[in-house]
Amino acid sequence: MANTVVNSWNEWDPLKHVIVGRADDCHIPPEEPALDAKVPEDSDMRGQWGRRPQDTIDRANELLDTFAKQLTDRGIRVDRPTPIDHALPATTPDFHTDSQFGCMPPRDVLLTVGSEMLEATMSYRCRWFEYLNYRPLMQQYFNEDPNFRHESAPKPRLTDADYHPDYLSDKIGVEKRLEWAAKKFFVTTEEEPLFDAADVLRFGRDLVVQHGFTTNMKGIEWLRRHFPGHRVHDVNFPGDPYPIHIDATFTPLRPGLILNNPQRRLPEDQRAMFNDNDWEIVDAAQPAHNTPPPLCYSSTWLSMNVLVLDPKTVCVEKSEVYQAEQMDKLGMEVVEVELRDAYAFGGGLHCCTADVYREGTCEDYFPSLSQ
Repeated sequence: MANTVVNSWNEWDPLKHVIVGRADDCHIPPEEPALDAKVPEDSDMRGQWGRRPQDTIDRANELLDTFAKQLTDRGIRVDRPTPIDHALPATTPDFHTDSQFGCMPPRDVLLTVGSEMLEATMSYRCRWFEYLNYRPLMQQYFNEDPNFRHESAPKPRLTDADYHPDYLSDKIGVEKRLEWAAKKFFVTTEEEPLFDAADVLRFGRDLVVQHGFTTNMKGIEWLRRHFPGHRVHDVNFPGDPYPIHIDATFTPLRPGLILNNPQRRLPEDQRAMFNDNDWEIVDAAQPAHNTPPPLCYSSTWLSMNVLVLDPKTVCVEKSEVYQAEQMDKLGMEVVEVELRDAYAFGGGLHCCTADVYREGTCEDYFPSLSQ
């Protein structure tokens, strides 16, 4: 096998090397401040925690393995994480939680910008050690690619000061949540920098970062200082009562074209950079399902959580027929991937992957912006 080259600047250049997650030993974590705020009042996950049933783990792994083979068959190199024991507690001098989460969604943890792979701070206590699932790969890439930069953001303390204590799910209805989201009042405070990698979208020289439950403004400021050669833009989507991760809300498909969740439209005042540079923002098709799968954190809008293989080719979940039809009308070749039974383990096709190498260089897709 050829040695590794780490290089990826955006979400759409031809994909040649990717990490695909695993469902091994995935747990529903115990209650904690950030998690309580995420789980909806009517969710079947309320009050549940522990290792997920083995038959569901096996089914999810079957789907992830098949997806990995689909990518390999298209000439894309696929690496997989080395799962740690997620049943172990996460304990630091500042907090304790009785179990961890899993390693199905590498996109949550790893942010690839050029030749750098950055381990995010993470904002859930149960995910504090999740980066360890990917360390064997990071070590391999470091040994094989002399230009690879392996970075890790400062690990947060995640004390109670990082969370608003009155943001617990069972005290708040959706209307109040939407009101708070519009005011940019989220469960996380500004005590210290917090961000998940899945809140960041890469547009060459520009990084677009969602401010929400899992990423605070200090986290966005940390990214701004860490990537001084980039323009870092914070966005928010007031229609989302559970704003966690941007990739079921805002999905770039190719230069000049973005899907936007019609229930979570980008506010007018944040559209200028796209409008002024001739980017089209279109409403995503409706999901094919009315409810998420059992024991799933995510919304039905994982329908738009797609993986772009190149500017003309996109992976779409097999049952998401309306999204596939829209992609076809937008001129994209659709690769159907069955993944719905793995959604509960961490998300969709974008979530369960992390770029290692895409062809292409760092380009400026927003030339009207000030330098």
